[in-house]
Amino acid sequence: MSKVALVTGGAQGIGRAIAEKLANDGLDVAIADLPHQEETAAEVLKNIEAAGQKAHFVALDVSDKANFEAAVDEVAEKLGGFDVLVNNAGIAQIKQLMEITEEDLKQIYSINVFSVFFGIQVAAKKFDELGVKGKIINAASIAAIQGFPILSAYATTKFAVRGLTQAAAQELAPKGHTVNAYAPGIVGTGMWKQIDEELSKINGKPIGQNFEEYSSTIALGRPSVPEDVAGVVSFLASGNSDYVTGQVILVDGGMLYN
Repeated sequence: MSKVALVTGGAQGIGRAIAEKLANDGLDVAIADLPHQEETAAEVLKNIEAAGQKAHFVALDVSDKANFEAAVDEVAEKLGGFDVLVNNAGIAQIKQLMEITEEDLKQIYSINVFSVFFGIQVAAKKFDELGVKGKIINAASIAAIQGFPILSAYATTKFAVRGLTQAAAQELAPKGHTVNAYAPGIVGTGMWKQIDEELSKINGKPIGQNFEEYSSTIALGRPSVPEDVAGVVSFLASGNSDYVTGQVILVDGGMLYN
């Protein structure tokens, strides 16, 4: 019987690559995303099924704990189990420090931090109900290791995810659950397109130049693609990582060294 994974923010970008990789690894996969993303997710669901696995879309606002609980219950019922949660959903904010508002902070914390708390709590509860040793995998960032200008609010949320991953790993270890995180660097997705456009407004550089300049610092000589990140998540979701917990694994091609 296949294990079941739930990927938040799985309709596109890194989340999509993760969902499809896990399906190719032999897991049944549920994609959780905002209701308006269901049409976008349809192609991902087809790819999961083409890999021979069961697929399911569940509408989810990750900032709402009750919604998260309902989503996990639905996935466990529809797919017949629940073994892996990938807390992938997140947003970026590109603003200078003095321009960040209270509303900005409430928004980014609700999606990048509160959702990870809720996901860990809900997943661990369901793992215990089902009697499985589950795996929780959180989205961190290179900004969880080093703060970057213009990304101060974002960096604080990712530092929070790093600390939460370490604390949750210790609390859940006695039950056999593992909690780890992946920390992407510069990935060619819509989020980095947004970062590049906002940086251009701030520093006046042509669109694309900021992306190129940041990418030029990567030791392996190229920005990453979502599949690079998915490969690390694949490891963390597999039995190969059973003795790994509380870790934040950099997937940045050699930008930071932790």
